[in-house]
Amino acid sequence: MTPRDDSEGSAGSAGSEGSEGSEGSAGNDGRWSDLDRPPLGAGALRRALVREGGLWSGVEVVRSTGSTNADLVALANAGKAEEGFVLVAEEQTAGRGRLDRQWTAPARSGLFFSVLLKPTGVPVARWGWLPLLTGVAVATGLSRAAGVDTSLKWPNDLLVSVGGAERKAGGILAERAGADAVVIGIGINVTLREDELPVPTAGSLALAGAVGTDRDPLLRAVLRSLEQWYVRWRAVEGDPVLSGLQETYAAGCATLGRTVRAELPGDRSVVGEAVAVDGDGRLVLATGEGVQEPVGAGDVVHLRPA
Repeated sequence: MTPRDDSEGSAGSAGSEGSEGSEGSAGNDGRWSDLDRPPLGAGALRRALVREGGLWSGVEVVRSTGSTNADLVALANAGKAEEGFVLVAEEQTAGRGRLDRQWTAPARSGLFFSVLLKPTGVPVARWGWLPLLTGVAVATGLSRAAGVDTSLKWPNDLLVSVGGAERKAGGILAERAGADAVVIGIGINVTLREDELPVPTAGSLALAGAVGTDRDPLLRAVLRSLEQWYVRWRAVEGDPVLSGLQETYAAGCATLGRTVRAELPGDRSVVGEAVAVDGDGRLVLATGEGVQEPVGAGDVVHLRPA
């Protein structure tokens, strides 16, 4: 279920429901209650991003929803969203990360959005690169627009430095939508303050010293970067070497070269040095037993040096 887009008089093109108000009623709907966190304008985003021959086919901004990923998967399965549709929420009440972890943040304190991709022509075996591709695109876009040094924790966390400490400022979740589509959800903490952090290891662009925290140009930069990487990757049938994706991801991956513990399905864990990201996007660990073990799914913990 997708709430109606209530910014700039949207037509609710993705099968949305009744509006709770518009920007014109800002005096009584609380949307301007925090002047440091102005609402996004769907119309302006569409004009900037949707163009003939481009990837992005539509942008909808909703005031609040449970999960943009769940909404967009439902729209895709119902045939109500085309490739390149972008669904943005000012607030998520049931946002999800990997392993069904909750992702919560105050309204308008971050970017919470999902995109629909249909990588036709790319073998399904290479679709596992999409979360890593998205990580590269997000890190690239934010570095340009926010002036913040970012790195990637395998497979899908965005890290920033706050007071010399490594903090998680964003995450990515990819889900299949039918036989031919993938929905990728992205959450980025933008203006989250220290007293709003859900856990001490969380961070935000603002806390990392971003030169700009206006979410509109940040979202545009991320989506343009994602379009560039996705088009390049799809043009070579998802080949991670020919597209430059494997090399670029490895260069920006904070996990490589560190000792980590991988919590694997089946209550098994492996400790080793992360030495590579292989051609399938898996993290390769060199264990103390002299074995190189690829990890394709699991939770990775960066261990402190002994």
